[in-house]
Amino acid sequence: MTPMRSANVFPPCVNAVIGACLGLALLGGCASVPQVSPSMGHASSAEAPQMVGPRGQLSAGKIAAKTAQLTTSAEDDALLRRHIAIEQGVAEGPLIIGQTTHLLRDGPTTFRATFAAISSARRLIDMEYFIFQDVESDGVRLGDLLVAKRGEGVTVNVIYDSVGSSSTSAAFLDRLRQAGVNLVEYNPVNPLKAKARYSVNDRDHRKILVIDGTSAIMGGVNLDTGYEVSAAGQSHDVDGKPTLRMRDTDIRIDGPAASQLEALFLAHWRAQHGAALEAPAPAAAGVSKGQDVVRIIGSSPAHAVPAYYVTLLSQIRSAQKSVTICAAFFVPTVDEMKALTAAARRGVDVRLLLPDHGDSPLSIAVGHSHYAELLAAGVKIYETHDLVLHSKTVTIDGVWSVIGSSNFDHRSVIFNDEVDAVVLGGQTAQDLEAMFADDQAAAQPVDAATWSRRPMRARLDEAYARIWQDWL
Repeated sequence: MTPMRSANVFPPCVNAVIGACLGLALLGGCASVPQVSPSMGHASSAEAPQMVGPRGQLSAGKIAAKTAQLTTSAEDDALLRRHIAIEQGVAEGPLIIGQTTHLLRDGPTTFRATFAAISSARRLIDMEYFIFQDVESDGVRLGDLLVAKRGEGVTVNVIYDSVGSSSTSAAFLDRLRQAGVNLVEYNPVNPLKAKARYSVNDRDHRKILVIDGTSAIMGGVNLDTGYEVSAAGQSHDVDGKPTLRMRDTDIRIDGPAASQLEALFLAHWRAQHGAALEAPAPAAAGVSKGQDVVRIIGSSPAHAVPAYYVTLLSQIRSAQKSVTICAAFFVPTVDEMKALTAAARRGVDVRLLLPDHGDSPLSIAVGHSHYAELLAAGVKIYETHDLVLHSKTVTIDGVWSVIGSSNFDHRSVIFNDEVDAVVLGGQTAQDLEAMFADDQAAAQPVDAATWSRRPMRARLDEAYARIWQDWL
C-alpha cells in the first residue's frame, strides 16, 4: 500500500511515541466514551429557539421569517424547524445569522482560498492546525507569505500540535519566530517544554484560520504538503513514490461566526500559556449581508460530554428523511451505532462514504467489524479507492449540515480538541449532498452477501482491532 498520512493518526516518524502512549494508557486505565441519553438534545416545543444577528437577539417573528428563507418547500421548512429546535436543546449559545459560507473541496482549492485570505489580512491572522507545514500554493510558499504580512505590520499568531507537526521543519518555525510571528506548540511531546498539565493523548486536531476577526476557513484540511498536487494530479512524492490524491472538505465563513472561532483560538492560546498578545484594533464595523445560519462547536476532552458528540447523536436520532456521512475514520461508538441502525430501520436513507484502506489499519478493521450489523439494518455503505479520504461531513434531512475536524471515532470524542461548524438551511446541505453523490459514483458499494463471505483472517483482525478502538 502506498504510504499515506492523515490528521487523525500520527505521522510515521512518531509511531514509536504513539506505541508508548498506548502502553501508558493501558497501564493508566481505559478511557471511556460518555453515554448520551435520548433525553439529551430533545427538541422541546416549550423552549423557543434563539438566534442572534448583527443587531442582537431576533424576535420570534423574525426567526420564523428567517427560517422560511432557508428552504424551498413546506416539508423542508418543517424539518428545518425541528433541527433548529434540537440545536437549541444542545446549544451552549444561540445560533448566529448573517454569515456567507462557501464550501472548499480538496487541498488545492482550500490552499488557494487560505493564501488569498492571508493576503487580504489588514491587522490580524490567527492560525491553529494539527499539521502546520511550509506548504505551497500556485508557486507561493506559506512561510514567505506570513513573513511578508509581518513586514506589513499584520499580527500573526500560530498554534500547532506537537505530534501532528512533529515533521515540520525547525528552520521554517525559526524563520517565522525571527520575523515576529507568535508561535505556540500545543501539548509538547517533550515534557520539559510543557507549560500546562495534560495527557500525551490530548491533541489539538483543529484546523482554523481567522482573518481580522471577520472571516475564517476551517474543516478537515491541514497545512500539510501531502495536499500539494503535481501536474499529474497526484500529491507530493514520498521516497520517490507518488501518494494518492487527498479528498477533503473545508468551509469559508464570512460574518460574525468568525469571532467565535477566534474566541476558541484565544482560549487555547491562554490555556497553553502563550505569550501575552497585544490587543488588536477592533474589527471594522458593518452589517453582514450573508443569510446563512451557523453554530460553531468547539469540543475538548475537558468537557464531560463533548458538545459536538451530543449534537451529532441528537440529530441522527431525530432524522426523518436522510443521513449522509463522509467519514475519514469510522470507529463508531455504541451510541452512534444504535443511532445509525435505528434511523435506517425506521426508513431513513442512511448512507456512509468510507475509505477502503488507510494509514491506520486498526481503524479500518474496526469499521469493517460493524459492516454486517449496519448492512442488516439497511444502511448503505460505499468505499472509496485510489484516494485518501480525509473529509468529515454530515448532512441530515437535506437541511442540517456539519463540516469540521471531528472524525466519526472514539479519539475525537475522548482525546482530541476539535472544531465543527453546523450550517442550517437547504443550500449548504444540497451542495454537500452533491459532493457526496459525486464521491459515491466513484466508490464501490458494499454488498451484504459478498461481505458475509470475507475471509476468517479478516474477521480475526477486526476482533483484535476492537481492543484498541478507544485510542483510534
